[in-house]
Amino acid sequence: MLSVGFGIAAAAAFAVGWLLAHARGAARAATTTGALREELARAEATLSAERSGAAEKLAVVQRAEASLREAFAALSADALKQNNESFLTLAQTALEKAQNGAKSDLDARQKEIAAMVEPVRQTLDKLEGRLHETGRDHSTLRGQLRSVADTQELLRQQTQSLVNALKSPNQRGRWGEVQLRNVLERAGMLPHCDFVEKDGATDDDGRRVVPDVRVLLPNHACIVIDSKVPIDAYLKWSDADVTQRDTLLRDHARQVREHVRSLASKSYWARFEPCPEFVVMFVPAEPLFSAALQTDPTLFDDAVDQRVVPASPLTLVALLRTVAAAWQQQRLAENAEEIRSIGKELYDRLATMAEYVADVGAHLRRAGAAYDQFVGSLDARVLASARRFRDLGVSPTKELPELLAPVHLEVREPRATELRVPTQESLIDAELVTHVTEGEPA
Repeated sequence: MLSVGFGIAAAAAFAVGWLLAHARGAARAATTTGALREELARAEATLSAERSGAAEKLAVVQRAEASLREAFAALSADALKQNNESFLTLAQTALEKAQNGAKSDLDARQKEIAAMVEPVRQTLDKLEGRLHETGRDHSTLRGQLRSVADTQELLRQQTQSLVNALKSPNQRGRWGEVQLRNVLERAGMLPHCDFVEKDGATDDDGRRVVPDVRVLLPNHACIVIDSKVPIDAYLKWSDADVTQRDTLLRDHARQVREHVRSLASKSYWARFEPCPEFVVMFVPAEPLFSAALQTDPTLFDDAVDQRVVPASPLTLVALLRTVAAAWQQQRLAENAEEIRSIGKELYDRLATMAEYVADVGAHLRRAGAAYDQFVGSLDARVLASARRFRDLGVSPTKELPELLAPVHLEVREPRATELRVPTQESLIDAELVTHVTEGEPA
């Protein structure tokens, strides 16, 4: 019925369209308009009747659908209730089995996972500890880097100040002399003892030549050191751009070569004799000479051939240490000579003292023998006669001793052969002691 209604509606729409399309010819089809209107009225009546029938049929269908839904819902509820009870029973049984199996499986898996995770946990703990240490190290490193940055900035400022100061020729010369003095002191040299500064001499033409330093050697020799190295081109090279650096570096090498030639022409070794036939050209900084060697590789060999030895602070310290060792050997030799002289003098004095000791021993032996001789004579001759006074009735206030014992003085003979000086007097004294001991009167 709905399709019929739609068909009628479509027909009506077509009729309206047709009417509208032919309305333009209303003037020519006036008679046709009335017929069409009548047909339209009949079509609308038919459409209204069809709509009413369709509405009634739709209501019937809806009531039938509602009844079916109620019946189906009742049947579905009963079936669902029964199915749910059976399903719940089966599901509960299966769930209990699954839970028991899952629990045992879960316990086993938890143990396996724990065993697998334990090394990872330990590793993570170690990693965490290392991360803490790394954090502390990073903090320390940041502080050190900050300190290094500050030091570099200070060094840059000082370097810039030094470069600005070295632009003056007088300051450059003074800087080289100060650096040389520092190296000498670091090598253990003492001014006026191991080296002399600004001690000049006169050349063959009567000109005054004054080296910066003369290092004194044993036997009145010396090593001449000059500290004036040209650095004008080097300073310009350090601040120049890439296009000018090669040219300035060649200029620096040329200036150093000219300075070598100038030092060789002064012949310091001939002015201070005896002196090694070379002069040391002190280079205050190693890069000054290495930069010149980059463009003039034969500079060092040519300088040595001209008796000029370039020396950086490091090589000069080694040279000065060698000089100090030579002085030490010289002092050892002088000490050995003095020790030999003192030993000879001491030996002579000991020999003289040995003579005195031998003489004292002889006198002691003679004194002992004389005492024993005196005691023997006193006891045998004087006291024997004196005792007769008591027999003659003299009453003395003191009694004479019965016997005076001899001393029997024995002087120890020295073991050293130098102290044994046998004389004829000692032999006579020995015989005298023997006679007195035996009781023979003298």
